[in-house]
Amino acid sequence: MTVEIGLEAPDFSLPASNGKTVSLSDFRGKNVVLYFYPKDMTPGCTTEACDFRDHHDAFAELNAVILGVSPDPVKRHEKFIEKHGLPFLLLADEEHKAAEAYGVWKLKKNFGKEYMGIERSTFIIDKEGRLVKEFRKVKVKGHVEEALAYIKENL
Repeated sequence: MTVEIGLEAPDFSLPASNGKTVSLSDFRGKNVVLYFYPKDMTPGCTTEACDFRDHHDAFAELNAVILGVSPDPVKRHEKFIEKHGLPFLLLADEEHKAAEAYGVWKLKKNFGKEYMGIERSTFIIDKEGRLVKEFRKVKVKGHVEEALAYIKENL
């Protein structure tokens, strides 16, 4: 399955930080900011999560829900949320099925080592469940503002 702008976003069901299993389709009728990130508690991921936290109300005013996805287990997500006061759900994609469906499970290189992991990416999904915008290979600085501006101007 591949993701393509204008087509229905791939649905998935994953364990969430609220103790429930959450599906993308649960959020029909709302705009969804689906962001994939490599790992809880790491500097870049913490900065990104806190930026989304700090803009949470602005997204909510635009009928947008933020969902963060990483391969971390729910327990680690709960600690991450508690430590940083995150007001949105984090989803545990431990088997990286959602990451693969969205094409963000990639071969990465770091300090000469190769491994599979998440390529930081954000997808904007409209109220009807269609993918309307994708941000791949995201640089954290300014990204949340860019995603917010896109929703404000287009949805």
